[in-house]
Amino acid sequence: MATDDEAPVDARAELRVLVGQVRTNLGARQRAGLLGIPLRPSARKASALPALADAKPASLSVSSAAPEPPDEPGASQGGALGLAVVREELGDCKRCKLASTRTNLVFGVGNPNAHLVFVGEAPGADEDAQGEPFVGKAGQLLTKMIEAMGYARQDVYICNILKCRPPGNRNPEPDEIEKCEPFLKGQLAALRPRVIVALGKFAAQCLLRDDTPISRLRGSFRSYEGIQLMPTFHPAYLLRDPTKKKEAWADLKAVNAALKRLGLDPPRSPAGES
Repeated sequence: MATDDEAPVDARAELRVLVGQVRTNLGARQRAGLLGIPLRPSARKASALPALADAKPASLSVSSAAPEPPDEPGASQGGALGLAVVREELGDCKRCKLASTRTNLVFGVGNPNAHLVFVGEAPGADEDAQGEPFVGKAGQLLTKMIEAMGYARQDVYICNILKCRPPGNRNPEPDEIEKCEPFLKGQLAALRPRVIVALGKFAAQCLLRDDTPISRLRGSFRSYEGIQLMPTFHPAYLLRDPTKKKEAWADLKAVNAALKRLGLDPPRSPAGES
């Protein structure tokens, strides 16, 4: 039997062990993207960038300062280093059934310091073969859309929810999204973009936790972890229904306008501007 003097010591020791276990577990889950990553306003002076007072009603009034990284080691690394940490953790992923049918993992491509990120649904046959997102016909259209905004592919970052191709280009299944989503969250945490463009219903519904049809989601800014997010049509859908290209272009022009309010202009003049 422990004495009265020994009991508090044992209790404190047990408490220290418990706290250590909790910290270890939370750290692992954070690095895997299984926990939401808090985004805090930067200490940078707000006066350094234009205010959002003139924003349209559909736009979100968010801080013009870029979010700071979280405190968790590993997750706090931004840019290329942060993406490398996420890629290393993804490894030769076999977390779902898609591992048995894929040719290549398709992680992401583009500028690791991009302020604009495009998130799609899943790789197709061309992407699976080349290991790069959006390189098929839909990818060629996305490249044209990006260039029309005044950017090049290397200026932005492009990735998908799923990192492996679903057989026959079928829709992603819930268990596949569940296994892959933490790595998408890790990518976005490392990139810390100012605006995200969600391409199609799966990307938009996954990031927003909203099952509203994309036809109703598109056109209005939403918020993902404090970042402005514009849902719009997937380029593959635009190939099937070209009449929707005008609406998609309106969404992308709204993205350019939002970035401009944050003091961020594209490297080149957008289509239709001198």
